[in-house]
Amino acid sequence: MDNMTSNQPYLLKAFYDWIVDNGLTPYIVVDAILPGVEVPQQFVKEGQIVLNISPSACVNLHIELDAISFQARFSGQPMQVYVPSIAVSAIYARENGAGTVFTRSEEELLAYEQALSSEQPLQSVESKKEETSEPVESQGKTDKKSNRPSLKVVK
Repeated sequence: MDNMTSNQPYLLKAFYDWIVDNGLTPYIVVDAILPGVEVPQQFVKEGQIVLNISPSACVNLHIELDAISFQARFSGQPMQVYVPSIAVSAIYARENGAGTVFTRSEEELLAYEQALSSEQPLQSVESKKEETSEPVESQGKTDKKSNRPSLKVVK
């Protein structure tokens, strides 16, 4: 049992589905300074970025066990976003703050960084995109609000 994988990616997908199924807007908080994170750096504040991952805000959203990837527009410019699952600190609904916060241990972070250093070179977003299954298609723009409501941890 000690060799079980992290449950965080599974919970991330479940919370995303729950938030969207309830007609709310899912936002994720990302630790943007972790290696492998590909986000628009001009919007990173204090090492974090909040991303709207609703179906109306992004295209080709893929929530996989190892990462979240999608296309979105930032200040009118299209960008491919890639966020390793370990870099997601929280997921919540913009409208009411319902969601959860994720923690990671030093051991998990060390294992992630060691796995990255053994990969030469880092797998790019484009190659990840080719490996994924059928995309979830949607269109729209990101919400320019970055106000984060207080998180309500749902048990």
